[in-house]
Amino acid sequence: MQPEAVIFDIGNVLTRWQPEAFYDRVLGEDRRRALFDAVDLHGMNALVDDGALFRETIYDWADRHPDWAPEIRLWYDRWIDLASPRIEGSIALLRALRVKGVPVFCLTNFGSYSYEEARDKLDFLGEFDREYVSGRLKVSKPDPRIYQAVEDDCALPPDRLLFADDKAENITAAARRGWRTHQFESWEGWAERLVAEGLLTRKEAGI
Repeated sequence: MQPEAVIFDIGNVLTRWQPEAFYDRVLGEDRRRALFDAVDLHGMNALVDDGALFRETIYDWADRHPDWAPEIRLWYDRWIDLASPRIEGSIALLRALRVKGVPVFCLTNFGSYSYEEARDKLDFLGEFDREYVSGRLKVSKPDPRIYQAVEDDCALPPDRLLFADDKAENITAAARRGWRTHQFESWEGWAERLVAEGLLTRKEAGI
């Protein structure tokens, strides 16, 4: 049977999420390495993903690391540049599925406050039928509780959910629950999977 809902991760599926690449462009690779060695920026971001305030958390970390304060504040001040560019092929797939009447959800490690701020800049965030955002749920992938929350809310059998994520650990956790999964590497590969599942024709998928 075909999947009854398609679930998209956001970072590195619908838009790029490569903070190191952003800082390489702004600071140069050597200074970026020094910054990331001195300050656990990914740990800071994990706090936001788990529900901490967005600007306040980042600015607090800047205050705690005065030698790097301006660079740390860029995580908030230029956040949209960190989450760029958009992966237009994937966004087109999301929209093609919705045109076909296929329910489309997101399941993302994303701060509740940063998600709301991003809505004005990433228009596709307003196009999901259901949103499962770690900052709202207070639990992040690959914790099994976040997958359970999706199942409880949408009331679909696990084997009727098709989930795309770029991280192997997130895919593995979903597969253990019986979800259909696709480890995202390119929008074209994701398109092929959607065609193989009978959800889109090759023309509809843009391949």
